[in-house]
Amino acid sequence: MSASPISNVSDTARWVAVYRAQESARPDALFHDPFAQLLAGERGQAIAAFMPRQARNGWPMIARTKLMDDLILAMIEQGCDCVVNLAAGFDTRPYRLEVPASLRWIEADLPALTEEKEQLLKDAQPRCQLRRIKVDLADSSARVAMLKEAVGPSTNVLVITEGLLVYLDEAQVRSLAMDLGAQAGIRWWMLDLASPALLKMMEKSMGPQLVNAPMKFGPANGIAFFEDLGWRTTHIQSVLRAAARFRRLPWTLKLFGFLPEPNPRNPGRAPWSAVVQLGRA
Repeated sequence: MSASPISNVSDTARWVAVYRAQESARPDALFHDPFAQLLAGERGQAIAAFMPRQARNGWPMIARTKLMDDLILAMIEQGCDCVVNLAAGFDTRPYRLEVPASLRWIEADLPALTEEKEQLLKDAQPRCQLRRIKVDLADSSARVAMLKEAVGPSTNVLVITEGLLVYLDEAQVRSLAMDLGAQAGIRWWMLDLASPALLKMMEKSMGPQLVNAPMKFGPANGIAFFEDLGWRTTHIQSVLRAAARFRRLPWTLKLFGFLPEPNPRNPGRAPWSAVVQLGRA
């Protein structure tokens, strides 16, 4: 096997954009991202082609995107006045979602990826007040300073960490959870969560492809990991169940859509993943 075209975690942004482009091209598309193909580029296509055959339709990313789209819009209806997207990658929601022009939307990511995205989208017009902050989120002091700046005067902030936590270790996630909880203006936190069994399955099937971006975080106690840190679970949606409902689940997995849902605080041996919304306890 040749070397993986994924050189670091940032490259996964290109990979995910491929699946958003594929979904957008469908006549029954769950969402439309007119910028996904441009952002994915040849590198993204090469990454997607390098993945195992069973992973190439990207149904988990498609279901996750749709679930988070809907939750973001619901939070805005409930009074969210600012969205802070950590490790925003090539996300294009400020351009494609029907959000209020008054909404503050902050994207935070590494300088190189942010600059590339700004160049690719230089002619596009966001629907809200978009600002990008260049920061290394692994630097705890820089992260705290960025959060204070991003939250600013807002009192109903939604933080998004889509596709981020799985690449961190438990200590890093714990530190991030505490940093977010320390900002009084942050009201909600939206994330995607995987079980230990799913991580093992991914390692077995995609280990060589993700050797430079290994998946690490899948707590045995599921959402209780965050509840023990002072957060309250307000919403959980299984990615597999959502994919079945959206008719994106491969036929080889359809029977799994009828199995009982595992305990989100003790998923055990179930290869489970979910989109989770947390609020202040």
